[in-house]
Amino acid sequence: MMNPLPAPVARKNQFASDNYSGICPQAWQAMAAANQGWADAYGNDPWTEQACDLVREFFETDCQVFFVFNGTAANSLALAALCHSYHSVICHESSHVETDECGAAEFFSNGTKILLVPGAGGKVDLEAVAHTVGRRSDIHYPKPKVLSITQATELGTVYSESELRAVGDLARRLGLRLHMDGARFANALASLNAAPADLSWRTGVDVLTLGGTKNGMAVGEAVVFFNRELALEFDYRCKQAGQLASKMRFLAAPWIGLLQSGAYLDNAAHANRCAALLEREISAIPGISLCHPRQANAVFVSMPPALSEALQARGWHFYTFIGSGHARFMCSWNTEERDVLALANDLRDLAAHLPHRHPAAKN
Repeated sequence: MMNPLPAPVARKNQFASDNYSGICPQAWQAMAAANQGWADAYGNDPWTEQACDLVREFFETDCQVFFVFNGTAANSLALAALCHSYHSVICHESSHVETDECGAAEFFSNGTKILLVPGAGGKVDLEAVAHTVGRRSDIHYPKPKVLSITQATELGTVYSESELRAVGDLARRLGLRLHMDGARFANALASLNAAPADLSWRTGVDVLTLGGTKNGMAVGEAVVFFNRELALEFDYRCKQAGQLASKMRFLAAPWIGLLQSGAYLDNAAHANRCAALLEREISAIPGISLCHPRQANAVFVSMPPALSEALQARGWHFYTFIGSGHARFMCSWNTEERDVLALANDLRDLAAHLPHRHPAAKN
């Protein structure tokens, strides 16, 4: 007889990433409902059809929708569909496409060059984008074809609708296709209280990678082509990349649960509120300063290394390599107020007891 699985160990609700969170009830229940009997494989099932229709309803347009396992595949395959190997993709220097996807965009596009531009708060500088496109036009230069932006950005900021319109106008003027990494698109929607269409295709976005995993799903992202012509044979790309799920209903069903119930936006709004509470609680602690405006569900702070190490010693997990070495605290759909207050109290206590530095004595 097999031994029972060990009971889960009680631990702090962590702030390293919204990927640390579990599956929200609406996604779990939708998967359970899909787990009844048999269904056609590879997306030829009623759950996948319904999920695609709900995404189209969400964006108020007849977009083409594909479900894949993770964000790296979503971004890299979407970018590969927008350009040829001799093209280039322009993105922010801190973008996930550049820093955290192990060259997947270049790999799946057979060598497309990634060109980096700066920009305050994780947003691309439009003058830098125009300069990157215009600085060379000879055949020896990888021809710029795509502009990729992130909403919400890797630094926790959010493009406003007017900013997105400016990005979209520039992309059209320069002949660039516009890709949006929307791993935390729901958090941007909740932050701005905007219609999904107004932050996507109405501002010129051609293809959006819509995040699900960070917002309450077990696994899965959606690749949404607002320009349907660009989705030609994208199903073959997914198959070749190992992203065509045989039991697709289990990637699709959670979208039904979250979109039908409204939890997709509710989860994001809750995460944003928790981040706002954390910002308020720690902004006045000596030695801690906020690095970027808190506009979604991430709080970036600068703190002394000793304070960071002491906080980690108390069992708190958070990233320090993102955002130029600053500490990032990320809230999720299942972050609770007590979690935020516990973290803030530990920070406050540790900051009060760390030895103060005295200016060096003058000879």
